[in-house]
Amino acid sequence: MLKSATTPRASAGSALSRQTRKLLAAGTLTLFASMLLLVYLMPLFYSFSASLKGPGSNLDSMFVPTSAQSVTLKGNTYELYEVPFQNQTRTLALIEKRRAFSTFIDPGKPEEKIRWEGNWRKLTRATHFDPQWGNYPEAWKAIHFGRLFLNSFLIALIGMIATVASSTLVAYGFSRFDIPGKPILFLVLMGTIILPGEVTLIPLYTVYYRLGWVGTWLPLLVPLFFASAYNVFLLRQFFMSIPRDVDEAAMMDGAGPFRILVSIIVPQSWPALTATALFHFFYAWNDFFAPFLYLTGKPELATLPIGLASFSTVHGPNQSQLTQAASIMATLLPLVIFFLAQRVFMRGVVVTSLEK
Repeated sequence: MLKSATTPRASAGSALSRQTRKLLAAGTLTLFASMLLLVYLMPLFYSFSASLKGPGSNLDSMFVPTSAQSVTLKGNTYELYEVPFQNQTRTLALIEKRRAFSTFIDPGKPEEKIRWEGNWRKLTRATHFDPQWGNYPEAWKAIHFGRLFLNSFLIALIGMIATVASSTLVAYGFSRFDIPGKPILFLVLMGTIILPGEVTLIPLYTVYYRLGWVGTWLPLLVPLFFASAYNVFLLRQFFMSIPRDVDEAAMMDGAGPFRILVSIIVPQSWPALTATALFHFFYAWNDFFAPFLYLTGKPELATLPIGLASFSTVHGPNQSQLTQAASIMATLLPLVIFFLAQRVFMRGVVVTSLEK
């Protein structure tokens, strides 16, 4: 009986073909991810570029901070334009403006006057690369960035500690104790996640106003000491993945419920606790509506989003480069925190998202 034999050349060709397909698939996936990342980061690139532009910058150059060029000749300052001729485009200084024609001079040969037929308003100003790094210290002073940064940091930090501590206690109770009616209580708690904020907006504001809390940080911080349904859900999922045998062993050694939480549950739950803490910190850092609602008329208590919006509203596009510079500075702290804790954060997000 004849058997077909595979030649070494055919085997090598098949292996090379499989390797080529793998490389093509990996290259295509990398290219797609890179393009998606570029599109996602494009607004950040534009904001950084706009923060380096001057008040009279050329807005047509989207990603390049440029400034209009001018030249001083014999004590007079003239604007430079890109003037088209038949064979070339020359950079000339405009010395006489008229509707039908204009007079230019070459900065290298100021004694020679050049007559150009056409409307000078249709010409393009000559620009050069000119990043204005001084926009950052100017924005720091103009927007009172230091005070706004401190307010945002304190609100985010205090709220983060409060919501992590309270949510940990509630999640521990739902994951470890046999509470009468626990499924119903947990269902009601989860139902508050889908409850629109607009439903409770007016009642909450009325309560805080009667308590005298409007115009203070209390409406932004006090509710966080009573846990968050979303954070409770994430932490409960993680706590339920920890075997109960560890709890029972600790109880045999005389440990109480609080001791078990502090010495056993919390040390094993750092990924979930880190994810919960960063979720709230980033949310509080970027939150605009709640501080705007409760801190209106209190600029000394305002946060960064409120300060940036107020400055942009007052000065408009005339000082947009300062607004962009302050926005870039406001993103630095969250970026640094995320990169330092990204490994633990991503692990916590993945684990808590699994159904236990």
